[in-house]
Amino acid sequence: MSTTRPRPAVPPRAVPVGRATVDAARWPDVAAPPRSSAARTALTAAVLRRSLDRLPLRVRFAGGAPAGKGGPLLDVRDPAAFHGRIGSQGLVGFGESYMAGEWDSPDLVAVLTVLAGHADRLIPGPMQRLRGLWAPRRPDAQRNTPGGSRDNISRHYDLSNELFGLFLDATLSYSSAVFRGFPAHRDLLAAAQQRKIDRLLDLAEVREGSTVLEIGTGWGELAIRAAARGARVTSVTLSREQRDLARERVAAAGLADRVTVELRDYREVRGRYDAVVSVEMIEAVGVEFWPAYFRTLDARLAPGGRVALQAITMPHARMLAARSTFTWISKYIFPGGQIPSTEAIERTVGEHTGLALAHRDAFGPHYAETLRLWRERFTERADEVDALGFDATFRRMWTFYLAYSEAGFRSGYLDVQQYAFTKEAAR
Repeated sequence: MSTTRPRPAVPPRAVPVGRATVDAARWPDVAAPPRSSAARTALTAAVLRRSLDRLPLRVRFAGGAPAGKGGPLLDVRDPAAFHGRIGSQGLVGFGESYMAGEWDSPDLVAVLTVLAGHADRLIPGPMQRLRGLWAPRRPDAQRNTPGGSRDNISRHYDLSNELFGLFLDATLSYSSAVFRGFPAHRDLLAAAQQRKIDRLLDLAEVREGSTVLEIGTGWGELAIRAAARGARVTSVTLSREQRDLARERVAAAGLADRVTVELRDYREVRGRYDAVVSVEMIEAVGVEFWPAYFRTLDARLAPGGRVALQAITMPHARMLAARSTFTWISKYIFPGGQIPSTEAIERTVGEHTGLALAHRDAFGPHYAETLRLWRERFTERADEVDALGFDATFRRMWTFYLAYSEAGFRSGYLDVQQYAFTKEAAR
């Protein structure tokens, strides 16, 4: 395995921010928060306090006594910086404030679950209707053109194979598992990931002699399990790190004659396949390119074949509100990403392909448990993350990302689906 990480363009300069020390070269917007006028900061503070007072939270400002209706504690250590960041950058500022140590919680997931569950009540109605005026817009640089997609994917998946190996299970599966029961035990995570993969392969009817296209390789587990059934697999990814390690794993499994892993954009694939499988790839495609993605699935599927798709989803109204907004997740974790709704998926398939929906089921609670196990392992192995060269600000960022995602599923704001689509056999 190799380790690659973004390097500062100039020598690092550590500056104290909140309760943390931040490398100003690597994290400029965390080290130097955007300016916010006193009036705007005061207005933000008033709006936030009014909103938070209605939630099942306890909020403590600058070490004072907690106030609120009860529930998990949101501890705001630097109120001026906290309100200033949110006032100027919205939810991007909320996440950056956590990265800077300006707020924290003894139960981060619980706080974020409350906030996610009441997201439509945090911003007053009049301000929500004016979202287009105050919310940051997605930069054009994050558009998922063929070149843009390579950059966007690389920024996340090429961080380091070793980093992902520290918190994922032995299958290196980076998507929701399917458990037999809750609470899930970490020793059963690998089996639960294999169960998820087998369900997808069953939905796609992958068997001896099948030809399979996988769009979004991950680190090779699905391709390996499909090949073990006797299928021949072509798997494509835009991550060099994933491609290289997936090839190693395929060879170690003795399946190199059945699996080809290519560094290729999904739009560049040619040929027809009995089955097309894509696991949590659509979230990286971008709204603009959803039609092209589903047309590709249709074009690459042979008549009589089946598509199996796993996708994170969100409510349609919230998707519409957020689809052009520049979020903390798109800035720091998944540039160019957008989570669809089930309505968006099914409408796009219906309008742009000849595919027919054959199956859909949701299992959001399983993703919450998957993320809990990842987060706990990441936290326990913080010293090893540090040894790979990822600093304290990165570790707070990644903790926030995993907790934020877990909270989305626990609150019901997010869900995850497995789909099967069919294509009519040639007459």
